Amino acid sequence: MGSHESHGCLLFFIIGACLVAGGLGMGVNWGSISTHPLPPEIVVKLLKDNGFNKVKLFEANHGPLRALGNSGIEVMVGIPNNMLASLAGNVQAAVNWVNQNVSTYVSNSGVDIRYVAVGNEPFLKDYGDQFTHTTLPALQNIQAALIKAGLAHKVKATVPLNADVYQSDTTLPSGGSFRADIHDLMISIVKFLNNNAAPIMVNIYPFLSLNSDPNFPMDFAFFEGGSHPIVDGPVTYTNVFDANYDTLIAALEKSGFPNMPIIIGEVGWPTDGAPNANIANARKFNQGLVSRIVQGKGTPKRRTPPDVYIFSLIDEDAKSVDPGNFERHWGMFNYDGSLKYQLNMGRGKTLVPAKGVKYLPKKWCVMSPQASPSPSTIASSISYACQFADCTSLAYGSSCGNLDARSNASYVFNMYYQTKNQSAGACNFNNMAMTTTTDPSQRGCRFEIMIDITKSPKNGSPSPSSSSSSLLKAVSMISVMVALTISFAP
Repeated sequence: MGSHESHGCLLFFIIGACLVAGGLGMGVNWGSISTHPLPPEIVVKLLKDNGFNKVKLFEANHGPLRALGNSGIEVMVGIPNNMLASLAGNVQAAVNWVNQNVSTYVSNSGVDIRYVAVGNEPFLKDYGDQFTHTTLPALQNIQAALIKAGLAHKVKATVPLNADVYQSDTTLPSGGSFRADIHDLMISIVKFLNNNAAPIMVNIYPFLSLNSDPNFPMDFAFFEGGSHPIVDGPVTYTNVFDANYDTLIAALEKSGFPNMPIIIGEVGWPTDGAPNANIANARKFNQGLVSRIVQGKGTPKRRTPPDVYIFSLIDEDAKSVDPGNFERHWGMFNYDGSLKYQLNMGRGKTLVPAKGVKYLPKKWCVMSPQASPSPSTIASSISYACQFADCTSLAYGSSCGNLDARSNASYVFNMYYQTKNQSAGACNFNNMAMTTTTDPSQRGCRFEIMIDITKSPKNGSPSPSSSSSSLLKAVSMISVMVALTISFAP
């Protein structure tokens, strides 16, 4: 495969918070699809302690919005894709949504809402035409509702787009154009955003380019690349982020919008769930991202850096694993707000962990030394446990992927035990398991102790469509794989 053809694949198969230009602050995505979410008040304190003054929420959950009141943090509130049809078909539904989820919090709780994110990557190729007929009408109705509420001067409506809405006709950034099947729709959306002084928002994921293509040059995924540059006329690109971003700039220029403001809604690197998803790579990528913004560095075609929302603040152990096991491990912080790795945030500041987190007792569930189950028995137990608990760290190339057979089983038993709040009977597994007060963590594999959610308000439970079903989908991919590694001596 030639270099241009190879890089074309890499650049534009990016399925896909945050830092602000001019030193105004940093922003981040806050997702809450977790079995044991951090209390919202603790998350808001975590945001403030680490200098994040912009946050993106994927849904208008009461707990996080209430906690963000009078915090000084600018908020982007999301509308999920499953609401687009109802909002598109009825302007009153949009008015009601704005009144309930924007006006109320702005007026009564002092929440500084700046954006409404209508949908989430609705034109992703995997979705087909599912949302192509409802996204723009929903955006238009939300905008009308913001105008009616007297908020349109302050709160802007936009659509978080996947980077696959544009491509290159030449495999180079300068050949950027909107995808042929949605070209006219994208032009209509960009015109509408421009007419209402709203930015276009796109998610860019260099990790996914690296993860999806075995020919992707490793260093090109990071900001310090250089050994595999792309030469586009007078411009040399040394990393995929710049090349991808400037492909969007080229598409906007060809459409007549050369100065359209852009927000990067999601960009980051996971720490587990795939061979290239690890702490070292995540630290390298996110440090490069933070350093660029602190330095005010843009891209070759646009020297001013965009607003960027890092993905993500904390891990989400009930998130869908359809894209991969890494989906639950994008956080800069663990699920409990503890540090995964350190970053230099500029001005002598580094990341600090969450404070005031309450945990369950220091007890773990492990396989009993006396247990000698058959492979079929252990496979059944693992399959059952992984329907309810997160087993993604056991996947190939992950942090717990090299455990021996008994430790594999112990990990699964413990995740189930913790997910069930260490309840009586949750550590039995046909008398194969026992509790211990000795931490069984080993070789970089962390055996969790969960947050005590009985002593704190909840973030809001994940919806069945986004959590329960994804846990079931994970079973065939994770638990069966784990079970096959179990082999006990008679």
